[in-house]
Amino acid sequence: MNEKTKKISRAKQKSMLTPYGFVSPASLTILILVVYPILYGIYISFFDTNLVNKWKFVGLRYYLQALTDASFLHSLEKTMIFTVAVVAGHFVLGFIFASVLNMNIRFRTIFRGILILPWLFPDVVIAYLFKWILNTQGGIVNELLLHIGLISEPVGWLSTSATAFPCVILVSIWKGYPLVMVQILAGIQTISTDMYEAAEIDGANMWQRFRYITLPALKPILTTILILDTVWVFKQFTMIWLMTSGGPGSTTMVSAIEIYKNAFSYFKYGLASAQSVYILVICYLIGVVFRRLLRDD
Repeated sequence: MNEKTKKISRAKQKSMLTPYGFVSPASLTILILVVYPILYGIYISFFDTNLVNKWKFVGLRYYLQALTDASFLHSLEKTMIFTVAVVAGHFVLGFIFASVLNMNIRFRTIFRGILILPWLFPDVVIAYLFKWILNTQGGIVNELLLHIGLISEPVGWLSTSATAFPCVILVSIWKGYPLVMVQILAGIQTISTDMYEAAEIDGANMWQRFRYITLPALKPILTTILILDTVWVFKQFTMIWLMTSGGPGSTTMVSAIEIYKNAFSYFKYGLASAQSVYILVICYLIGVVFRRLLRDD
């Protein structure tokens, strides 16, 4: 093999390896921050451990215990209700605001900036903001309702079982709808207006245009948003923990808080890891089910 052929061969090899060089930093980051913690969590679930000097192998004991743990099953039920309510709220508000912002209205750009603000604020800021708004003493909501005479004494919105969970759901809906709104708005703007005009000429009403034009065109976007939003909401922790810490009692005790308390309050690392594995499997199944239900065929 002459020198020219060797240079060409090296150039081809370099060209083939270049893409791997570009993706290797991201791949390494994912391995360190995602894959390794997941595998280590699965490993811990097979041990009765304090993560320092106690590693007693217990096999599947914690997995079986989690399936019969009343508090964990209760937290799963709460998580399911929370997820369905919040995701439904995201899509309802997302569709409404996206449809309004797609219209030719005055100050549309300003409204877009205002409506996307909740998504830009960190969860911590939103949690403490609404904790202050809903505060029993001096909270804006109580002061307003007392002023107009709808209540006779302050209500403990976050400390009463009847109101704590609905309040957390409403705050979570308000925090997350902008993501759905932006994605739907972007999808609507890719649909040709000629299709709507042709359907209108053929006598299609607003619902029929939405049913047979808008929804099919948005289906790929809606599928992706639905999977991501459901998984994100299902493992929600920050806002609920900061607003109620799972209380009062176990009213807002979703799975993420139940697992956190088992690990860092009761130091049951093996049980908490087994419960986390169940949540991982559930989130994976959510993606599989939605993709199958919403596929084109």
